[in-house]
Amino acid sequence: MKDLQQIKQRFGIIGNSFGLNRAIDVAVQVAPTDLSVLISGESGTGKEVFPKIIHQYSARKHGPYIAVNCGAIPEGTIDSELFGHEKGAFTGALSDRKGYFEEANNGTIFLDEIGELPLSTQVRLLRVLEAGEFIKVGSSKVHKTNVRVVAATNVKMDKATNEGKFREDLYYRLSSVPISVPPLRDRTEDIHLLFRKFANDFAERYRMPSIKLEKEATELLTGYRWPGNIRQLKNITEQMSVIEGTREINAERIRQYIPYDRGVNLPAVMEGSSSSETSFSNEREILYKVLFDMKKDMGDLKKLVLDLMKQDGSPNLSGEHAQIIQKLYSNQDGEVFQPTAGSNPASVIVDNVHSAPQHHIEDTEEFIEESLSLEEKEIELIKKALDKYNGKRKYAAKDLGISERTLYRKIKEYQITN
Repeated sequence: MKDLQQIKQRFGIIGNSFGLNRAIDVAVQVAPTDLSVLISGESGTGKEVFPKIIHQYSARKHGPYIAVNCGAIPEGTIDSELFGHEKGAFTGALSDRKGYFEEANNGTIFLDEIGELPLSTQVRLLRVLEAGEFIKVGSSKVHKTNVRVVAATNVKMDKATNEGKFREDLYYRLSSVPISVPPLRDRTEDIHLLFRKFANDFAERYRMPSIKLEKEATELLTGYRWPGNIRQLKNITEQMSVIEGTREINAERIRQYIPYDRGVNLPAVMEGSSSSETSFSNEREILYKVLFDMKKDMGDLKKLVLDLMKQDGSPNLSGEHAQIIQKLYSNQDGEVFQPTAGSNPASVIVDNVHSAPQHHIEDTEEFIEESLSLEEKEIELIKKALDKYNGKRKYAAKDLGISERTLYRKIKEYQITN
């Protein structure tokens, strides 16, 4: 095992957290092999440094290293960029062109944002990984390549495969060895170290004294959730280095740069996702559950009151309990049952209810227990959405906040007819 501090110094890595050290350890151990590696982590966590570690500690270190941002290449040209094309293959193809896989032969290719690859390109990539073969756009000739593939993503790949956005066979082929890069909020002990490093770098760049944090400012910095991770911390440090006149930064000044009230590092109700669709769907299910529980509790309470009213005689309830009953039954006809002085409040309420027209009791006489099954509610919502859009699944899926493929699967699973 190479010395950890030497590796960090060589690649400019700052921090001593367990998650970071573990990710570096895995990268160094897998480097001598030719296994494909999938690096996962949120945007801004520094995933791009790990392919360099893998390449430099591999037998391919003297070969080419090419980094490709798959999300930055238009879908219509990505096949040409990765695999090359023949002259005349499409409008503008004035000559033959080598793709990245041909250029990276005997080296390493880093595919960043792999989750953004179109499905047609995923098929081509799978063939490269399994057989080391590819075909240029506009050609029928098979080319060979000997390349190590390292990929990175900030997308939840298991969710993407379930929704049909990413091929499951390609996902398992890419993730022969997975490396997880922890977010900055899970590396609280590294935040101040990173801040000092960035502050010194910017002080040297702009030829000014380095900024420093007071104790309370440091606590605010480490307590922030950092949704943009290291990239966000670096940007904020640069802003303060340039804008602030004083070199001693207090808590009040820190608050001017970070939306602290919207990013406190508190426990989350559910895991955040790279997908707003997942978050919205989960929050909606929780809201439904809370509402159903409240409705059931209110139904149970009203049933208890009605049972008391049906008993022989008047229930001897305390004034506090009678007030609760009074609130439950005060607005049926816009009237409030008021006890007279010296009388039992519960007796007055019961007498008023018994003397009221029969329909008042009939409205509360039958109780149907509300189902709390999320599956049943999901079926009900799907049926309502399909009815709303006259069976058009595309619009129904959009209204439900799920993909059309997921809606089709649920319709088949629940045997919903429309």
